[in-house]
Amino acid sequence: MKVNMQSVNFTVDRKLVDFIQRKMDKLETYYDRVIDADVYLKVENTSAKENKIAEVRVNIPGDDLMVKKQCRSFEEAIDEATSTLQRALLKRKEKVRAH
Repeated sequence: MKVNMQSVNFTVDRKLVDFIQRKMDKLETYYDRVIDADVYLKVENTSAKENKIAEVRVNIPGDDLMVKKQCRSFEEAIDEATSTLQRALLKRKEKVRAH
């Protein structure tokens, strides 16, 4: 799957990029008509520890799925976002199969 990543106000290290790519590739096993994905990583300037924000938009035919998660680390945020997207893609697959 083609994944476009953008980081706001910081640079992403290679390990994080590889981690995100692996997680996004796994989504294709749940719904094979995924076109591509956009991942936006942001660091919020607050005193709270949960200041890492990951927004993931998955493009599928006829629709886009958007998930935004805020956690302590980007890995945790991507984990939560992909699990939410996994459920949404399975739900979408069932809807398409029903028609």
